[in-house]
Amino acid sequence: MTLKTIQVLAGAETGGAETAFVDTCIALSKHGFDVEVITRPNKIRVPRLKKAGIKTHTLPFGGKVDKFTPWRIGQIIKKSKPKIVQTWMSRAADKIPSAPDDKDYHVVSRLGGYYKLKYYTETDYFMTITPDIGRYLTDEGVNPDTIQHINNFAETEDHFQKIDRSTLNTPKDATVVLTLSRLHKSKALDTLITAAKDLDKIHLWLAGDGPDREKLENYAKECGMEDRVHFLGWREDRAALLNAADICCFPSRYEPFGTVFVQAWANKTPLIVSLADGPKQFVRDKEDCLAFNIDDVDTLRENLKLLRDNKALGQDLVKNGYQRYINEFSVEKTMQAYKDFYDYILKRENKSAD
Repeated sequence: MTLKTIQVLAGAETGGAETAFVDTCIALSKHGFDVEVITRPNKIRVPRLKKAGIKTHTLPFGGKVDKFTPWRIGQIIKKSKPKIVQTWMSRAADKIPSAPDDKDYHVVSRLGGYYKLKYYTETDYFMTITPDIGRYLTDEGVNPDTIQHINNFAETEDHFQKIDRSTLNTPKDATVVLTLSRLHKSKALDTLITAAKDLDKIHLWLAGDGPDREKLENYAKECGMEDRVHFLGWREDRAALLNAADICCFPSRYEPFGTVFVQAWANKTPLIVSLADGPKQFVRDKEDCLAFNIDDVDTLRENLKLLRDNKALGQDLVKNGYQRYINEFSVEKTMQAYKDFYDYILKRENKSAD
C-alpha cells in the first residue's frame, strides 16, 4: 500500500531550505510515496511541484490573525487522509491545527535549525538534518525515541546546458569560484570578496538573491572587484554552474546544515568551506575539502590560492568528496531513511494502540 504523506512549508520567496523542500517532495514522489503539498504561492517552487505531478495547495501562511490557513490545512488533511503530515520550519508547524479526536495521522516536523519548540505543540515526531539538532531537542526534553537524524541529499544531473563563461563576462582562463546562497550577512560573502581581492585571475560567481545584494555590490566596488564579482541572481541550474566552476566556496557564518557542500561533492567540484555549525559535523579538512574558521580571511585566501595553483589537490578532494556523497548523501540513501523512519512511526503507533 502506498504511503500517503502531506508535506507543508510556508517558506520565503527563495532559499536553500525551500529548494530542499521541493527536491525532497519530488524525490519522495519518484520513490513511490503518494505526496501532496501545502505551501505559499510561489512562482518558482509551485510550478516545479506541479510539473512533477504533485498535487499542490497554496495558502497564505500569515501571522497570528490568519485563522484561515490552519482551518484549511485541517480540511485538506480530513479529505486526503494522510498517514504522515510533515512540516518544514516553524511557521508551517505552528499552522497545523489541533488534532481531532479521531486523528489517524502523525505529525513529523523536519528541523533545519535550532527552532523554538513553542511552535511545535502539534508535533509527534522530529526529523533533524544534523546530529547536533537532535542533541538540542533532547536537551529541551523531547523523547529521543521520537527523534531521527536524516541527511539532506544532493543529486547530480547527467544532462544540462553547459554554461559559456563569456555570457557571464568571465574570461576562459579565469579561476571561477562559485557560491550558491542567499545574499545575507549570515552567508559571509563579504569575507569571500575580501579574501579574493588580491588573488590574480580569480572571479566570483555569486548565485542567489537576498537583502544584502546592494550592500555586496557596493563592497565589491570598494574592493576594486566590480569586474571580477558577478551577481547571477537566483538560479535553478545548479549542476551546470558547478560543472563550469573551478571551486565551490561555502563561507557561511551561520549554517545549521548547508546542502551546498554536498552538492559540490555530488558534482565533483573542489570545495572550500567554513567550519559553521552544520558543515563542521560532516566535512574533513584536507581530505574532502579545505576548511577554515568563520571569517578567517587569511586562511580562506590561502585555500583559494592552493586550489587555484594545485589542480592535483583539487582532484584528490573531489575523489574523496564524491565517495562521501555516494555513501552518505545520495537521494537513494535519504529516501530509504525516510521510508525507515515513517515505517518506524507507524509500527510504534500501532503497537501503542494495541
